[in-house]
Amino acid sequence: MYVVCKEHLEIAIDRFVDEYEEAPDLYALSEVSFKEWDPPHLCEEKGCKHEALFLVI
Repeated sequence: MYVVCKEHLEIAIDRFVDEYEEAPDLYALSEVSFKEWDPPHLCEEKGCKHEALFLVI
C-alpha cells in the first residue's frame, strides 16, 4: 500500500506492479475513509512535502 501525491503516483504504481505482479487499485484519498486508519497528510515518498492525494493498493 502506498499513499502518494500526484507527482509520485506513477512511481507507486510501478513499485506495486514490480512487487505483486498485478495492477493496483487506485483511490482518491478524498473519496475513501476507514474506521481504524487515518491516512498520512503528506506523500510517503522520501523527502516529498506534497499533500498525499492517492491510495495505491
